[in-house]
Amino acid sequence: MTDRATPNLPARDFAATAAFYARLGFEEDYRSSGWMILSRGEVTLEFFPYPDLDPFQSSFGCCIRLDDLAAIMRQVEASGVPDARHGIPRYHPAAPDPSGLSIAYLIDPDGTLLRLIQND
Repeated sequence: MTDRATPNLPARDFAATAAFYARLGFEEDYRSSGWMILSRGEVTLEFFPYPDLDPFQSSFGCCIRLDDLAAIMRQVEASGVPDARHGIPRYHPAAPDPSGLSIAYLIDPDGTLLRLIQND
């Protein structure tokens, strides 16, 4: 197994979180009362219960580097997540940032910011 790091993110409700990410192509690999692991290809996200989290006050986030940013953005759009400036969940379409990277932003139902970055 290759060394790797995985983000540990909050979930107010594992079932709701799993359903949201399933619409984006993630599969549930593990769930107990205290932990859940979802994966999509080589991307793994791990979740811990945080039932009292206020998603509008959440400061959780992670970066996901992708070989095909356009493919996951098509899934985000098809899932019904709105392209909006306010509200949760929401996304902002991919655009070049000052570094030259193409980055999209997705905020999940728990207020976690996922920076979706196209690999070079």
